[in-house]
Amino acid sequence: MGGDGDCVYLKRDRLSLSTLFFPACLGIDFSLTSPQPINSLYNMAFAGKWETETQEGYEEFCKLVGIPDDIIEKGRDYKLITEVVQNGNEFSWSQLYPTNKSVTNKFVIDQECDMETIGGKKFKATVTMEGGKLSTKFPKYHHTSEISGGKLIETSTVGSVVLKRTSKKM
Repeated sequence: MGGDGDCVYLKRDRLSLSTLFFPACLGIDFSLTSPQPINSLYNMAFAGKWETETQEGYEEFCKLVGIPDDIIEKGRDYKLITEVVQNGNEFSWSQLYPTNKSVTNKFVIDQECDMETIGGKKFKATVTMEGGKLSTKFPKYHHTSEISGGKLIETSTVGSVVLKRTSKKM
């Protein structure tokens, strides 16, 4: 704490990003807000509805993970819709696939949760966040999601095969 005339400066550590000094005489009441984890600053950008713009490596990736040829064909030019609802580190991540099947996975960052693949396979996973990038291990591949240039970039990797999907906010 420091002093300056009638004001007393209180040292406040907000959001674990930096230490700021606020004059107590301004009457700022910090008790009304609770600090959010650093990850919340990054993941707030995920919230919203997204539509696929481009995808690279689609066919090779789908074949490798065992998706049938007729489904691959339906999805080739399909504009996948992804909807993300977020409350702090809690997410609800829904995707509408070309088979008109919708899959919703709910998770909390750094906590094990029950998830489901498009094929209906249920599994346990932990979604992590590092540097604003969500990351999780599906049964047959590794998946990351990030926001870059206002776009949702999803990357799924199995071995050396990569599916990269870029979506725009609707």
